[in-house]
This record gives sequence, C-alpha cells and structure tokens, in this order.
Amino acid sequence: MKERLQKMLARAGLGSRREIESWIEAGLIRVNGRVAHLGDQAGAGDRVQVRGQYVHLTAYQRPCVLVYHKPQGEITARKDPEGRPTVFARLPTLRTGSWIAIGRLDINTSGVLLFTNDGRLANKLMHPSAEVEREYAARVRGQVDAQMLARLRQGVVLEDGMARFETILEAGGGDTNRWFHVILREGRNREVKRLWESQGVSVSRLIRVRFGPVALDRCLRPGRWRRLKREEMRELYATAGLESKPGAHPTRATRKSNRHARRSSRWSQAD
Repeated sequence: MKERLQKMLARAGLGSRREIESWIEAGLIRVNGRVAHLGDQAGAGDRVQVRGQYVHLTAYQRPCVLVYHKPQGEITARKDPEGRPTVFARLPTLRTGSWIAIGRLDINTSGVLLFTNDGRLANKLMHPSAEVEREYAARVRGQVDAQMLARLRQGVVLEDGMARFETILEAGGGDTNRWFHVILREGRNREVKRLWESQGVSVSRLIRVRFGPVALDRCLRPGRWRRLKREEMRELYATAGLESKPGAHPTRATRKSNRHARRSSRWSQAD
C-alpha cells in the first residue's frame, strides 16, 4: 500500500509534514532514483533518499506508546561506541518500523521516558512550541533559601538563554540535602541541573516523574516498560494537538512484559 511521501516520512520521525514538503519542493528527496514532487506516493518497497541518505520506509501500523522507567547508567541512544547500555536494548521488537524516543534523559537521570512508533507524535511532543510539562524530583545539595527559589521561578540566564522553573515545591529532606519537585515546559540539555548550579548548589539525584500527562508508575521498576492504555493515548495525543488514535493490540512480548511489571515491587524514591 502506497501513501503520500510526506506522510510516510513524517511517521518515520524525520520531521513534520510541512518540513518534509519544503524538502520535496527543494529537490532534497528522491524516490527510486528520481527527484520527488509534491503529491508523489511511496511504499515500503520503494527506495527513498533524503539529502542523499537512504531511509527505510514501513507500511502503516497502529500507533503505540511505551512508558519506560529509565534507570541510571543507561544512555538514550541506539548504540554507544563506549559499549554502555542503552535504553533501546530492553524494548520489545516491532514487526515493522522502529521505536522513537520522545526526548532524552542523560545517563545519570532516571524516570519517565516515552517511546512511540508514530514519528508525527514524537515530533509534535518534542517541538518547543508544544510546551509539554516535564516534572522532576531533584535532590539538591547546598543551602537553598527563599530568594534563590524566587530567582529560579522568575528566570536566570544560562549559556543558551533564559530559563526558569514553572513550579518549585519542597518535598522533604534535611537542611543541606533537600528534595524539590520542579516543572519545566522545555527540554534543553541538562536544564534542571544547570538551573540549580547557577545558584551555587548541585543536584545529587534527578528523577523525571512526569512527562505531559504520563506519570511514573510506582509499580514500574527501573528497566521495565508498559504500553499506554487507550485513554492515556488519547490524552497524550490531545497534549500534542493531534487527533486521538487508538492503540495497537499488544503483542505476546508486550503482554508478557506487562505481567512482569504488575508483579514488580513498589517503586520508591529512597535516598
């Protein structure tokens, strides 16, 4: 089955349909050796090049989203030259296509990480204009006072521009080793840690506890994943400003992993 070229490339996670249409108009895409034009269609058997690089196209499949509890020590990449474990190693295999990570977490940050087979959804949620809330639990070392919190809410200048926390809530701890829950509406590299470091304190532990409407399950242990339910999918698509899509039927591997997740011990935020 063939579809419009921009639709298939957007689903593969290469960009938005509008971006891909501009690439077609600029002559940057070829199908079976010929320059593509707006309105051209392609299928899984066609050879498609984007800026000279071949792209693997897959036939349509129902959208699916996984929530993964990323542990510390894993990197958000498919392969690592240093041989470190990656988040993709624990995910179930798709019959066609590949998982796309919605955003990233650095190697020392744990918590919610979403994956999807729908490139359009991934692009929408990762685009800065979406302003998707990201909530973190941060354990901060150093003296924190009211003036410091006020500055972090108002905004401070980092090397890549102004940044601030939408919300800061105290969540316990001692005088110089305290937990805070903070919310951002963007996903710049190490932004939570850099904001705290701009005030002369450091983050000794960081957990992303929520991405948009998807919160970290207390029963989902580090290194485990589960498939979002239909209602959760609808809410996530609504957050991205997209039409609600039904989730795919779970595969045998999905059902097995979900059973493991339900039997897992309760997740805790122990120091």
